[in-house]
Amino acid sequence: MESTNVARQCLSSILLSVVVAGMFAWAPTIRAEEKGRNEGVSTPNPALVVPEKDWHALQKQQVWAQEKLDNVKLRSEWVKVKSGTRSINAWVVYPKRKKAPVVLVLHEAFGMTNSTRLTAAEIAEMGYVAIAADMVSGYGPNHGDADSFVEPGTLTYTLAHLTDAAVNADINALGDYAAGLPESNGELAIAGLSWGGGAAFRYATTQHRKDVRAIFVFYDIGPPKETQKVPDAATPLSVEAISVPVYGFYPTGDKRTMSGLQPTKEAMASAKKPFEWTVYQGADHAFLRVYEDPSNNNPANEFAYHDAMKRLKSALKVCF
Repeated sequence: MESTNVARQCLSSILLSVVVAGMFAWAPTIRAEEKGRNEGVSTPNPALVVPEKDWHALQKQQVWAQEKLDNVKLRSEWVKVKSGTRSINAWVVYPKRKKAPVVLVLHEAFGMTNSTRLTAAEIAEMGYVAIAADMVSGYGPNHGDADSFVEPGTLTYTLAHLTDAAVNADINALGDYAAGLPESNGELAIAGLSWGGGAAFRYATTQHRKDVRAIFVFYDIGPPKETQKVPDAATPLSVEAISVPVYGFYPTGDKRTMSGLQPTKEAMASAKKPFEWTVYQGADHAFLRVYEDPSNNNPANEFAYHDAMKRLKSALKVCF
């Protein structure tokens, strides 16, 4: 009942903004297209290159993220969170205020990298405790974490083949850890990036923690189809049991994500579930990471980044 009331409060504040979101997403990106980028121009963006899907190579590529993290003035620490027989490696960053809601940040398909931690730090700067977790902790060679995957592509393969039950159990373990933090006020939100976005959306279809106030899905598809799995092989998921508002952020440069948006909109509308979605014309997949990469050459990512972070900050204030 508590989550349902919160969802209604959030919904009342966003019914009109679904339309406004579409307006905001169009005009600024038209200006970006006038600078030379649109759907018909295939200009390679160096910031989109992921070296052989290799976590180690990607970390080396993200020197820019580490440099920004070095300038973060907030307190942070690495922790181990118990989940069944495994321990999840997680990075916690604290806001300046003594007590605050917690935002769990779920990473992309390449694992938790410095850019994931940077997103968490930026959320903490909004005034929230942020936890970025390595969701392949214990699944690597010799029960290692992300850094134990040496062969390119093996981390992504492992992550993509985790069952929803296993991922949900880890999210619940992280939620329990968050609830026990002295700095937590007992409220929780989940922000998922790419793979993490799909995982967060699927989590909401079956899990009903009273402390979860909202789900944020960045550039990934949600129900009625599962994501990051064998195409068209997944069993459709019902959205009927979702009890919290869901916010989605969708770049048109990501065809797979865009292909799943309409079915999700229809499913959520049919079930009368609160779903605010924003489409960013011309923006690339993973625009939160890609924009901050100095090699980014797509101006649409700049607007998408700033607008999405603004919307995230506003939605967190409404739902907490």
